[in-house]
Amino acid sequence: MNLYHCLIELRPEARALSFAAATEAWMQHLRARGLVTGWRLMRRKLGLAAGAHTDFLLEIELAGLGALDSAFSDLGNADEEAARRYDQMHGMIASVDAGLYRPYPDAAQRERIALI
Repeated sequence: MNLYHCLIELRPEARALSFAAATEAWMQHLRARGLVTGWRLMRRKLGLAAGAHTDFLLEIELAGLGALDSAFSDLGNADEEAARRYDQMHGMIASVDAGLYRPYPDAAQRERIALI
């Protein structure tokens, strides 16, 4: 499993609940197509954060790097409904920083350590 983290700030005119609904519609579309295995949207609590922590954190679960590649490829070939869902969500975003994470240590890493 890989986790794709998106640190998100909304545009000043965007509404948080509208963004949450649009994100759910987009993520459910990706999940129904088998492109993501899960996701969750979180919001900073009481405005408490430091440094690069943004107002929203979107965490997307992927089976592996192949699934991430498939999701990006699917975006390029989106039908009209999928494009509308994506545009509705993405149009509310002012900035995004993303990162790809994996559980650590993972099984492959432990195996390499055992061989040393």
